[in-house]
Amino acid sequence: MSDDEILDLQFRELDLHIEGTELAARIDELYRELEARALVFRPHFWLSDEWFTPDGIAGVAIPFYLAHPRLAKLELTQMLEVEGGDPTWCMRILRHEAGHAIDNAFLLRRRRTRRELFGRSSEPYPEAYSPKPYSKNFVLHLDSWYAQSHPDEDFAETFAVWLTPDAEWRQRYQGWPALKKLEYMDTLMRELAGKPMLVRTHRRVDPLPKLRKTLRAHYERKRRHYGLLHPDFYDRDLRRLFSADPVYQANMKAARFIARVRRDVRRMVASWTGEYQYTIDQVLEAMLKRANELNLRLTEPEDKTKADFLVMLTVQTMNYLHSGRHRVAL
Repeated sequence: MSDDEILDLQFRELDLHIEGTELAARIDELYRELEARALVFRPHFWLSDEWFTPDGIAGVAIPFYLAHPRLAKLELTQMLEVEGGDPTWCMRILRHEAGHAIDNAFLLRRRRTRRELFGRSSEPYPEAYSPKPYSKNFVLHLDSWYAQSHPDEDFAETFAVWLTPDAEWRQRYQGWPALKKLEYMDTLMRELAGKPMLVRTHRRVDPLPKLRKTLRAHYERKRRHYGLLHPDFYDRDLRRLFSADPVYQANMKAARFIARVRRDVRRMVASWTGEYQYTIDQVLEAMLKRANELNLRLTEPEDKTKADFLVMLTVQTMNYLHSGRHRVAL
């Protein structure tokens, strides 16, 4: 099927299953990690439109595109990356979501020490958060300093670090205030070892067969969510790097140069900052358009200009991360 044909399908028309896929192997790996820690807890899993763990349920929804390589290819086309698309990335997210699920399974948010260390789960979930990249009060697991977004994410991220095999978290976080959270997690999980879950429902929220929206509507919403928050003014930075002076008229146009390096710098900045490639691509699109309108051209060799442009794009992305408008990733 073409992309357009697939985009016009409703989610409920996708005949997808976890069984027999690479996802099943990843889930089995998670179960082995839990078993190695003597935890009887086993979250259940189902396919939906996104990653999420509903409140009050000891189970995790996994995005549909991870159940079929053709849909993973569509996700890449639509969003420029596949969240959880390789084994390492998938396991990091599974451990994180298992942290939410075990929180639900044993009603851990009711515990006083848990509230004192991580904060209250009743705190409103933000549409956006302003990360502090150099804070040592939080562990580092998923990108974008995700533990800082909400007390429940802090708990789930701390659980994920604790669960990760060979994490050596005592050495990694020595001297960090976050170590106290990890030590509490270690004590708490030892207490829960061998104990059955208190919440045993296998209810599923928004399972794929119940979703009537089309994939096209899904991606339109998702792109709006991650693509329209950046400022659209870059004139000062662009004029510092390129020039409209007639003396450079014979040089390559800046817009053409940005288009040439776009894919490479987008990937690199996303890797460094943890920001969505799609979001960064919107900045690049705005820069390309503005550079063309200003008729800017290169003033230095391409290699040097690429290095300088990479720094500029990273700074713009970091400014965005500090602006208080960073979208929660999961």
